[in-house]
Amino acid sequence: MTVHFIGAGPGAADLLTLRGRDLIAGCPVCLYAGSLVPEGVLAHCPPGARIVNTAPLSLDDIIAEIATAHAEGKDVARLHSGDLAIWSAMGEQLRRLRALGIPFTVTPGVPSFSAAAAALEAELTLPGLAQTVVLTRTPGRASAMPEGEKIAAFAATGAVLAIHLSIHLLDKVIAELTPHYGADCPVAVVWRASWPDQRIVRATLATLDAAVGTEMERTALILVGKTLGTADFDESRLYAADYDRRYRPIGAEPRFPEAP
Repeated sequence: MTVHFIGAGPGAADLLTLRGRDLIAGCPVCLYAGSLVPEGVLAHCPPGARIVNTAPLSLDDIIAEIATAHAEGKDVARLHSGDLAIWSAMGEQLRRLRALGIPFTVTPGVPSFSAAAAALEAELTLPGLAQTVVLTRTPGRASAMPEGEKIAAFAATGAVLAIHLSIHLLDKVIAELTPHYGADCPVAVVWRASWPDQRIVRATLATLDAAVGTEMERTALILVGKTLGTADFDESRLYAADYDRRYRPIGAEPRFPEAP
């Protein structure tokens, strides 16, 4: 028996890895975060599977469900939205499973910031503008922010920020970002990226509050940075005709003379 932690992606039922799909199809028990995992993903569960929405459950309740499946020798698909590496609450579950000696695997998923960037048709790292993306959030009831992890501190670097779980504090976010990026810095808010009811607002820090208005929901991502909505950036050297690289040696003395 194994518990398979699976990143179920940002929302669209087909933004699921093949590995994740196959694991779901092979598990007679499925625990899923009902508030964020779409029902389309559950369609991959085998007939007769026990499907449990963990949204109303405590951590103890979730582990009890897994322990029951373990005692019955039944594999479990444990589905979380997005990717498991960030804000999934997987860590505390793994700690419990290790203590109980219950085996598990981890399968990554498509993160929400990637789905939001795709919806915006944007590359977040553009030469000459930004080469770093910071995934962060504001403090919340479930998790406080460690000292030093301040939005203003990240903004001071000029990196592109993907600010999660913070749309309800939009005024505060704008106030902290503006001194570092400037009022004319492009911003985008993407609600429910990749879902059928996805919504996008493009603005600047100066106009964002008015552009968003009262249409604020917790499942929204704020993206801010110079790379959003601009065509004024350098081309990378990667595909430059005179760039000597392993698979395209250039000149009389290329760096990789033995390359194919």
